[in-house]
Amino acid sequence: MEEKELDYVLVPLGLTVFGVYHVWLLYSILRHPTTTVVGLNADSRRQWVFSMMSDPLKNGVLVVQTIRNNIMASTLLATTAITLSSLISVFVSNSSSSSNASQLIYGNKTPIVSSIKYFSLLLCFLVAFLCNVQCIRYYAHVSFLATLPTLQDNRESIEYVARNLNRGSFFWTLGLRAFYLSYPLFLWVFGPIPMFVCCCVMSFVLYFLDTTSSFTQHLHSYSVKEKTQTAVVGSLC
Repeated sequence: MEEKELDYVLVPLGLTVFGVYHVWLLYSILRHPTTTVVGLNADSRRQWVFSMMSDPLKNGVLVVQTIRNNIMASTLLATTAITLSSLISVFVSNSSSSSNASQLIYGNKTPIVSSIKYFSLLLCFLVAFLCNVQCIRYYAHVSFLATLPTLQDNRESIEYVARNLNRGSFFWTLGLRAFYLSYPLFLWVFGPIPMFVCCCVMSFVLYFLDTTSSFTQHLHSYSVKEKTQTAVVGSLC
């Protein structure tokens, strides 16, 4: 294979590996949520909302502090993303720096895709910034809703609060995935070979980070059963 053809073969192949893994992850979240960390955490957050809103006057401070910590984490990622986007924009606008791109690795001499590399990296960080901003928006909205005493006996309202909290967490996950994608895109600046290797390695590592073990699933189902039994006993009393 000629050196100029590596960008047209390895880059789409690496992105395909990364994309196929996330399509499988999305399918698992929708069909078998307890087998994934995202689905398991979503159910745990829903239970947390019901537990906190059972007595909002007593648990209001804990709710606000917990959501505030999540807002601070999202703010940090959003600030980092927009800062990196600004730095990349300044770097690309400097024609002298852009013309002297690194050619240390075999396959990094194709001038056609040089601007696409930086644009893809810039777009990745902009998506991460927007996702984290949406995450902050949902968390701020939940911080008001979760402390309303009038919602204590309204199950539909509590479900609405839980959905908003999970939406904020899903945007957090999307923003974090954009940061993960920035690693192979950054290595693409040095050539298509490290970019392809990074996509394969990262998909392999993310598989172990996104899936749950049988012990974790059993522990989660056991805690749900215990909570249900406690609620039934409490209602009977």
